[in-house]
Amino acid sequence: MFTGIIETLGTVKQLSTIKDNLDITIESTITNQLKIDQSVSHNGVCLTVVEINDNQYKVTAIKETLDKTNIGDLQIDDFVNIERAMKLGDRLDGHIVQGHVDQTATCIEAKDTNGSWLYTFEYDPKLNNITIEKGSITVNGVSLTVVNSQKNSFSVAIIPYTYEHTNFKQFKIGTKINLEFDVIGKYVKRLNDLNV
Repeated sequence: MFTGIIETLGTVKQLSTIKDNLDITIESTITNQLKIDQSVSHNGVCLTVVEINDNQYKVTAIKETLDKTNIGDLQIDDFVNIERAMKLGDRLDGHIVQGHVDQTATCIEAKDTNGSWLYTFEYDPKLNNITIEKGSITVNGVSLTVVNSQKNSFSVAIIPYTYEHTNFKQFKIGTKINLEFDVIGKYVKRLNDLNV
């Protein structure tokens, strides 16, 4: 489990396709604190550390992950939002994040609002995922609060610290991002759909 509070930005150093899988080598300031078989969130996707060399480590994304997230779109030198799994007893500064991306969305607005930034994302409503005003949403692994919730879009406001310490600074119109909807909201919606 994660909190959506990004620890650091990693940099993609190598990409290797092996059959249907993608091996991703990442350089990070926390590499020396990682261990093999550790779960780490990358842009909101929970991936397992499989190799560590000096200040770089490797993770593998399988076809299911590549099909349903933006991990397959990574390029050399791209920034990746990184968070290690939460430890029992840690503060939950964001919200409960599983590292299981529900779907992707597209950035349709990226606006500097004189000291902060407003981003609007559009997603396919056919998957029946929902946002609520002032509810929690995870965008590329970042725990955020929804503003302007619509049927197939929503906005988030980004403070300067988040802008500088996540890959939001790379977002532009057309950027594909990962979405994980609030797990509590998903269970409530599922119960409602089942008329329980």
